[in-house]
Amino acid sequence: MTRSAPTPRELLTIAVEVARDAAATAYRMRAEGVSVAATKSTVTDVVTAADRAVERQVLGALAELRPDDAVLGEEYGEGEVREAPSGVRWIVDPIDGTVNYLYGLPHSAVSLAAEVDGVVVAGVVRNVSTGEEWTATAGGGAWHDGERLRGSTETDLGQALVATGFGYDPKRRAHQARVVAELIPHVRDIRRLGAAALDLCLAAEGRVDAYFEKGLAAWDQAAGGLVASEAGLRVAGLGGLPAGPDLVIAAPPALFAPLHDRLAALDASGGP
Repeated sequence: MTRSAPTPRELLTIAVEVARDAAATAYRMRAEGVSVAATKSTVTDVVTAADRAVERQVLGALAELRPDDAVLGEEYGEGEVREAPSGVRWIVDPIDGTVNYLYGLPHSAVSLAAEVDGVVVAGVVRNVSTGEEWTATAGGGAWHDGERLRGSTETDLGQALVATGFGYDPKRRAHQARVVAELIPHVRDIRRLGAAALDLCLAAEGRVDAYFEKGLAAWDQAAGGLVASEAGLRVAGLGGLPAGPDLVIAAPPALFAPLHDRLAALDASGGP
């Protein structure tokens, strides 16, 4: 079998097309009214009918456009494609920021990334409410609606606006709250906006100076993480570990080390 070798730009073109259609569906369904379809880890960790409908739409579109690719989605796992002869896997969060979406807060997004042989090479994050769009390709930079992104120029952690998020398990939230309570005297302020993919994009744009969070899944950070790293931010975990469920830190090089050290001292990757 001849294996295809799509370029990151080719994969991004597909990702943007699929994500725009998916975001339009999510926007329409929100206008029509949404309801909780199920809960996941806790009763506050909701899934709406729109989450499921949007992910089915993305899976269907990718099956038509790239039938030999694998798909990892938040709601349906590996979807219908278990093997990837092409070496390409798509990672989709149909609606990142579901609680915001449910409440009508304008901070939710469709996140879609493509990885080749396990490395994310293209990604798009599109705000469902505003239509703002962030894109990146490996080695090709990060962009917001046509503008190249280069992250914050802040160098003093004490003047940094830092975004974060909380999990749904009460014990984890309590640990994360303690971390934030100890961190906030050492930064300008904290923002908790409720959608990891968008938070990573805002950090890439410099609309917040840095971001960290424990408990992110692959679909939460795949596209946004690429946008942040291509904007020049360092995206990693603690102690030289890669970004992952234990912790994701995204910050410009000048802020990464002091933020990392402060979070390490506060055991930000610990707890439940």
